Amino acid sequence: MTGPVSTEPIISLTDVRKVYRTGTVEVEALRGVTMDVAEGEYVAIVGPSGSGKSTLMHILGCLDVATSGSYRLAGEDVADMDEEELAEVRNRRIGFVFQQFNLLAGLTALRNVELPLVYAGTPRDERRARAAEALARVGLAERLNHRPGELSGGQQQRVAVARALVTEPAMILADEPTGNLDSHSTADVLGLLDELRAAGRTIVLITHESDVAAHAQRTVRVLDGLVTEDATEHLAGVRL
Repeated sequence: MTGPVSTEPIISLTDVRKVYRTGTVEVEALRGVTMDVAEGEYVAIVGPSGSGKSTLMHILGCLDVATSGSYRLAGEDVADMDEEELAEVRNRRIGFVFQQFNLLAGLTALRNVELPLVYAGTPRDERRARAAEALARVGLAERLNHRPGELSGGQQQRVAVARALVTEPAMILADEPTGNLDSHSTADVLGLLDELRAAGRTIVLITHESDVAAHAQRTVRVLDGLVTEDATEHLAGVRL
């Protein structure tokens, strides 16, 4: 089994806190999270509804910002980035896979996978070739011209994974990626994530299911906005 390929963390959180304010009411969703994820790791973040794991996912994905504390992504402080730079990070450096597949029903699989490259201004021929390659990598080379409604749930999630991979991001961030799938499709998608991890891809998986989390190298448990437990094969160099 391949371990982390670098000692430099791709994710480094230090005392990250997140407070939501509604009028005079404050809710502390994260209460000082400190953790690292090394390049090439496969980490599952587990917790019940309301634990803070979704807030943590939004901060890791640069979809939200911490109230205080530090988040460094691949050595860069996210707090120093402006909106344009954050959009660039979200589009090119993080590949998102969500519970809802977020595919456009009127577009083929190929066109759906192309979208991040369209936003990046990639020339048409190059983006078509890269999208086709990404779909081939997830076993859908024969489904390029199928629309989402012509695909099974598992195949739709594979399209979503291909879309996440097409920009060659530093990290795959998967938020409950099997939540809408049956057991066969769940095994299919988890097998794909296992293959990506074996190939050296960094994966952060958000889930509330222990059997899904068991596929990861390391499980980070979140409860009441705090990291409460970490089980890992590779403790060296990992802070929690």
